[in-house]
Amino acid sequence: MIEVYRWSQLDRWDAFSIPHLHIAPHLPQTTIGQLLTPRHERVDRSQWSFDRLQPITIHFGGDISRRKIAVGTDYTMPLFWAKPGDVVLSKIDLKNGAVGVLPEGWDNAVVTSHFKVYAPDLDRLDPRYFRLLLQTEDFKSWLWANRSGADGRTEVKLDVFEALNIPLPPIAQQKLLCNAYGAALTRATQLEQEADVIERAGWQAFEAALGVVAPPQLPDRPVLVARFKDVERWSHESILRTSNGSSTHQHSWSLARLGDLVGDLENGWSPKCLDHPAQEGKWGVLKLGAVSFGTFDAAENKELPASLKPRPEYEVKAGDVLISRANVVRYVGACAYVESTPSHLMLCDKIFRVRFRSGGQLRPQFLAEAMKLRSVREHIESRLTGTSPTMKNISKPALLDIRFPLPDAHTQQQLVDGIAASTTTASSKRTEAATLRQSAWTAFEAALFTAAAETTT
Repeated sequence: MIEVYRWSQLDRWDAFSIPHLHIAPHLPQTTIGQLLTPRHERVDRSQWSFDRLQPITIHFGGDISRRKIAVGTDYTMPLFWAKPGDVVLSKIDLKNGAVGVLPEGWDNAVVTSHFKVYAPDLDRLDPRYFRLLLQTEDFKSWLWANRSGADGRTEVKLDVFEALNIPLPPIAQQKLLCNAYGAALTRATQLEQEADVIERAGWQAFEAALGVVAPPQLPDRPVLVARFKDVERWSHESILRTSNGSSTHQHSWSLARLGDLVGDLENGWSPKCLDHPAQEGKWGVLKLGAVSFGTFDAAENKELPASLKPRPEYEVKAGDVLISRANVVRYVGACAYVESTPSHLMLCDKIFRVRFRSGGQLRPQFLAEAMKLRSVREHIESRLTGTSPTMKNISKPALLDIRFPLPDAHTQQQLVDGIAASTTTASSKRTEAATLRQSAWTAFEAALFTAAAETTT
């Protein structure tokens, strides 16, 4: 078969630059067209109302999802059946890897003529194997290199796709490869679930130690409401006592007001910056993303232009506690403790830095965790200002009026250490899961392909 390629598709002008699959030499090869039979079963719309059908779509990574269709909507174009186990591809997005296998249990799935449906030869091809093969780097690179057509409307022609030779191990070996990869993914998912449980348990222990626990069951009682300023201590028991006039209490820590514990909140400077992070040795200004997710991310900054003089008084230091004063609702008041930071990074004017009192009782790490308490978040979200749905604000007085349980300094440190330990353990499990996923995928690809450099030797 003669293959024709454009100059734009080649890295250099030689035979080794022509895109192809670097199939391991010991594996047999078969064209896709010999393994897939086109399915062209049109839906009889006289027998099927649209509300009984399930249109689907295919994403670039090969995942298939159900289209959400508004009630009363109908398609005027012809529809075609796709059966569980069928290979389905998007004609226009085939070049991006939009090829998937319809999962089992997806009944009444249909596609438009913009898709192509194939029934695989199950005696020779495990659909799971084909699904994974489609997402290998070799296969995706081949798809992209073999697109053709006018600019903005390029696609991989189906006859080119069907004529491609792919590695086809015996069906038993295909199953072994898929089972091994599936087992690795299952274990990785378990590790991630364990990480979630550990983090959740660490946070629940933090809340419980502060008296932030689920309210007692109160059958046949009305809902009770109390203002923070009326509550003696932060606990559900205290709210109940406030509501019924009782002054006795059992446990938990006294509520403290942030403004009574710190010296000030200062915000920084937001000049017009360059559109890239600060290069080494250059000054930069933090973006809101530096604190949005509760941990400090120094990479979220923009470089200060050389024409502007930096303001060293706004430079962020290790040990700082930073609080966002503006963002979308869920990120206003996001707080991060700065464990470490590169030099030459300055606060922007939408981030507060907490100025702690010398010898004060409040520990910076504890404040960073206390700012995540549900009661604190409720306070913040009830005090937001601004008409834009994408940019809300909270004032300094509103932040300084935040109240939270305040244990003694030693207990604060113990609670912070507990959170840190759970976070470290959870992070370790997530790293292990990511490594396991990558190793399993590398092993799958290595079983099917050789490196391009090996092919050329």
